[in-house]
Amino acid sequence: MAGHSKWANIQHRKNAQDAKRGKVFTKLIREISVAARSGGGDPGANPRLRTAIDKALGANMTKDVVERAIKKATGELEGVNYEEIRYEGYAPGGVAVLVDCLTDNKVRTVADVRHAFSKFGGNLGTDGSVAFLFRKLGVLSFPPGADEERITEAAIEAGADDVVVYPEDGSIEVLTVPEAFAEVKEAMAAAGLAAAQAEVTWRADNDVAVEGETAQQVAKLLDWLEDLDDVQDVYSNAELGEEAYV
Repeated sequence: MAGHSKWANIQHRKNAQDAKRGKVFTKLIREISVAARSGGGDPGANPRLRTAIDKALGANMTKDVVERAIKKATGELEGVNYEEIRYEGYAPGGVAVLVDCLTDNKVRTVADVRHAFSKFGGNLGTDGSVAFLFRKLGVLSFPPGADEERITEAAIEAGADDVVVYPEDGSIEVLTVPEAFAEVKEAMAAAGLAAAQAEVTWRADNDVAVEGETAQQVAKLLDWLEDLDDVQDVYSNAELGEEAYV
């Protein structure tokens, strides 16, 4: 996959999420709940749940909190049922945006998402208006300076689809189909190559470079959307430099 290194953007997003840990936990619990309700409470037989649990534990959520979320979702404890909804739209500069939500109130959620797009110069689109620009894949990210040869050999052995080395900073990504993500991640870790960041995500084949005030507006929109209670994940094809976060 062509394109520029995603390392800086990944780190910015992670730092922003770390600053809002309470909201991150809420979003992680919702994802665990939906995964358990749709595919069962056994992570060994439910890859989506296993991924959600790994992500929660990686964010320092306790096992007790994880187990309680699973029990609520499977009916052992009383809980809330959340519905999965995706919104699509455009940010300034023609940047495509996907917004994945888990909500118990669709009217509230669509109003919040529409307001965010309007506030920062974007517009909410119809179903399918930008989704075709993205594909779902597993991404294991390794920081600048990681051992390219070891990672490549281990990734091939683990059955990964591709290894991308970004020349501008030396960061490395191992790419997989979503179905193989958990297996590849575990194999890489077993080889002593635990990824700094690992997720199943939606990635555009082609990014849109935006600069100056437009880039700042895009960054503000993406951050605002990610901060909404009902929003789980935000994906875009924006290529943003450091000046976007000033």
